[in-house]
Amino acid sequence: MTPRILLVDDEEGLLEMIRLLLEREGYSRIDTATKGQQARDLIDQNDYDLIVLDVMLPDGSGFDLCQEIRKTSKVPILFLTSRTADMDILVGFGYGGDDYVTKPFHALELVARIKALLRRHRYFQEQLAQQQPEVLDYGDFQVIRSAGELQVKGKPVDCSAREFQLLLFFCDHPHHIFNVSELYEKVWKQEAIGEEKTVVMHISRLRKKIEQNPKQPRFLINVRGLGYKFVPPRKEGMR
Repeated sequence: MTPRILLVDDEEGLLEMIRLLLEREGYSRIDTATKGQQARDLIDQNDYDLIVLDVMLPDGSGFDLCQEIRKTSKVPILFLTSRTADMDILVGFGYGGDDYVTKPFHALELVARIKALLRRHRYFQEQLAQQQPEVLDYGDFQVIRSAGELQVKGKPVDCSAREFQLLLFFCDHPHHIFNVSELYEKVWKQEAIGEEKTVVMHISRLRKKIEQNPKQPRFLINVRGLGYKFVPPRKEGMR
C-alpha cells in the first residue's frame, strides 16, 4: 500500500511543488498543512508513514511540534529549514528529527531523502513485527498470534481471518484512534472506497466475541467523529 505522507510548510506554493514531485514518484496519499495546529489535527486523525516539517511555522516552531509528535509516535520526520548552522541542525536532531534538507533544495535530493526514510521506516516496522509477543493476554480473552486464534475465557472462538487480522491490528496499536478508512487500508491492504460498512460490520462481530456487553464495549471503543480505538485492561500479561 502506498505510504501516507504529511507535508507541513507555510508556503503553499512549496507544498504544491513537493506534492507534485511525490505524486510523480507514485506517492498518492499526501496531506498538507500550512500551520502547526492544522498539522496536529491531521496527525490526531491519521496514521502517517512520514512527515516533512518546516522549522518555522506561523503559529509556532517545527522543533516544538516534532517534540510533541515524539511523545506518541516514531514516525520519520524530515525537517525543511533555511538555517544552515551546525547548531541549528543538531537542535533538530535533538528534538527527534530523522533528517533535514536546507532551503533552497534540489528536488531530486528531497525525493531521495524521503525514499530513504520510508525504506528505513518499513524495515524497522518489519523488524518490530517479528519481535511482537506470541500471546496477548487480556484476561477475558487471549490473542495467539502465530496460530491465528482467539480464545475467550480459555476456549477457542470461531474467528474469520479478517476478523483476527483486524483484532490483532488493534492490539498492536493500543489507544490509537483509527478512522474506518485507515482500518480498511491497514488491514484489507486496499484503498478504502465506500468500504465503511465492511469495517463497522467486522468490529461489531468482534465485539460480540470479546465484550461482555457488546452494546457497552470496554475494549473496542468508538470515539465519536474520529474513529475506533482498542483500550486494553490496565493489567495485561504478555508472554
